Amino acid sequence: MTDYLSMSIDLIFGFIALFIVTKVLGKTSMSQITPFDFVSAVLLGELVGNALFDKKAGVPEIAFVVALFGILMWLSEKITQKFKRTRALIEGSPSVVIHKGKLYRDSLKKNNLDLDQLQHLLRVKDVFTLQEVEFAILEANGELSVLKKSDYQTPTRKDMKLSPKEVNLPAALINDGELIEDNLREKNLTKEWVMEQINAQGFDRIEDVFYAEYEKGEDLLIYPFLNRNHMKWDG
Repeated sequence: MTDYLSMSIDLIFGFIALFIVTKVLGKTSMSQITPFDFVSAVLLGELVGNALFDKKAGVPEIAFVVALFGILMWLSEKITQKFKRTRALIEGSPSVVIHKGKLYRDSLKKNNLDLDQLQHLLRVKDVFTLQEVEFAILEANGELSVLKKSDYQTPTRKDMKLSPKEVNLPAALINDGELIEDNLREKNLTKEWVMEQINAQGFDRIEDVFYAEYEKGEDLLIYPFLNRNHMKWDG
């Protein structure tokens, strides 16, 4: 029982310590993960895991491992911010794999990327043929940035010489049958207004609505609760 209690204390402390480290390092390092970040995270998990199951290790050892890791990651971030030349070494640098419609084999080879993988990354960007691509850049985090040729780009309002249109940020008002009060106040709306909108679309209660999204100047977008039995296949 003592061993279980000790492991529980170590695990809870390790969890809290890791949470604090991720908060201190910031969201950017988590959302824009590079190969260096990935290896560092795996290493940290391994160190903490070993400390948890090592009978000679306890809270002080876990605290030391997490603190040292956090300091090293913080230092690496500060170094890359202050000395630009170190960014390519620590974070990696983007590589141009398609330039003016031409595919560069040496860039693919340098990044251990084959044509099948490249086509997969292009399909993620809704590009199904190399013919449409003017530029393609493989970013340091492994994502592919694509600029299509002008003939394949979606025309903008400026291209069509239309007057600018106000851009509004949509907000969820109902999620899983529950009214989101904070978003309602932010948009200066009332529960009565929401009820009028859902009643007009055939719903009696907020609980009958799975998701509802509001955008200024548009009708309330409503998704009801559905299950697989409601699905119809025409093929």
